[in-house]
Amino acid sequence: MRTLDVHPIIDNARFTPFHWMVMALCGLLLIFDGYDLFIYGVVLPVIMKEWGLTPLQAGALGSYALFGMMFGALAFGSLADRIGRKKGIAICFALFSGATILNGFASSPSEFGIYRFIAGLGCGGLMPNAVALMNEYAPKRVRSTLVAIMFSGYSLGGMLSAGVGIFMLPRFGWESMFFAAAVPLLLLPVILYYLPESIGFLVRQGRTDEARKLLKRLDPDCDVQADDALQAADRKGGGSSVLELFRNGLAIRTLALWLAFFCCLLMVYALSSWLPKLMANAGYSLGSSLSFLLALNFGGMAGAILGGWLGDRYNLVKVKVAFFIAAALSISLLGVNSPMPVLYLLIFIAGATTIGTQILLYAGAAQLYGLSVRSTGLGWASGIGRNGAIVGPLLGGALMGINLPLQLNFIAFAIPGAIAALAMAVHLASGRRQAHLATA
Repeated sequence: MRTLDVHPIIDNARFTPFHWMVMALCGLLLIFDGYDLFIYGVVLPVIMKEWGLTPLQAGALGSYALFGMMFGALAFGSLADRIGRKKGIAICFALFSGATILNGFASSPSEFGIYRFIAGLGCGGLMPNAVALMNEYAPKRVRSTLVAIMFSGYSLGGMLSAGVGIFMLPRFGWESMFFAAAVPLLLLPVILYYLPESIGFLVRQGRTDEARKLLKRLDPDCDVQADDALQAADRKGGGSSVLELFRNGLAIRTLALWLAFFCCLLMVYALSSWLPKLMANAGYSLGSSLSFLLALNFGGMAGAILGGWLGDRYNLVKVKVAFFIAAALSISLLGVNSPMPVLYLLIFIAGATTIGTQILLYAGAAQLYGLSVRSTGLGWASGIGRNGAIVGPLLGGALMGINLPLQLNFIAFAIPGAIAALAMAVHLASGRRQAHLATA
């Protein structure tokens, strides 16, 4: 009887239709997640007018979902390391879809905020688990690319939200945007039937027969016999405690990653929540303002795929440093009076280097941590980052409330990009130092 480690089999597997299926299902989950997250920025101008909200009140209301996401990422990330990725994803998906539907029935800002908080719990928990699952099935040579392509579903969801808003808001009102979440909820049984559980998790749970079947589907050429013992050797840690994120030379990189998550999500949510309103105040129509949101998310999708491709061929952390510098520059220039083609290009680049880099941060975090703490590591990075997501809409509301010039608003949104670039540079230096100590 042989003892086989499942990780080398997964790492070296050729790309098969099974990989496509896992990537497509995780991407579909994130499309729905992205729709739910960006929906608030789409309906914001309408509900501000209907409920007579001040910019600061609107920013606070937008943060309800983000508070939920923070707690959801922390709770469901750690929980999934114990109950499995698939169960964690199912709970989160049902939670945010159901709460989003209820949002359409909200009759006051406080009721609206409660439903957004509950939806945020599900959205925050789904992201780290979907990324962890995709990372655990992707062959090593294309891991960053596949995670980035899968996560670009998040940007597609944002584009879908803006596109549905352009069509439905003038015709059916803001409530219809939330009722549309009933469609993905109907697909939950299909997703649960086809979505596989993590092979490493199955091995750790002693469910080796299920793990063998999935290995054969993953790589039909692999030589796994019925009497072979399987193991999932965790090369980067042995427990599922949060303290494991700071052991084995990971402390500086973990803290740098958390700071980068914070800054990146601040930029993403400041832009996604306030870009339509800022552009409307600058004299653009509601339709044009929502088209800017489309350009932002289209850029996010393109940036994630390009960044993942570059990360697999060069160094993923270096790519993130460059993207953050580009984010700071492009967002700063948004407040300058530019021709429409230049404005769309700047918004596209801003989306590529904020939304796109957020996706690269998830891919990098998944590669940094071992199997036993992967969802925990992703969940905590995402949860800490959600504080930035909370600050983003509040910052936008505060800036709008004091009537700053348009250019200064965007410069304020750009500063976190420079801080995140510095954090990733520290992350890179720490990783090199740790590698040098390991080989010394």
